[in-house]
Amino acid sequence: MASSKQTAAANRNITQAAAAARSMKTISKMPKATRTALGQQGAAVARRKRTGAAGPKTRAELYEEAKRRNLPGRSRMGRAELARVLGRS
Repeated sequence: MASSKQTAAANRNITQAAAAARSMKTISKMPKATRTALGQQGAAVARRKRTGAAGPKTRAELYEEAKRRNLPGRSRMGRAELARVLGRS
């Protein structure tokens, strides 16, 4: 049997969860820096698709390739370092 304190806490949690669901997280509510970075990454992918070029790849694409090759330390590497390491492998 739940105490009144536990019941009150559960009700608060339900209320908070419902409010979060209503606020719907969308890209327009993200910080400007995040939206800019996502836009630049999307533009790079679109540009590569239009031209049919193999590179330059985005960090996310390089990271996925490093993951496939099981390279250690890949999560701490930046785009340039990933490209350099993948070029050597």
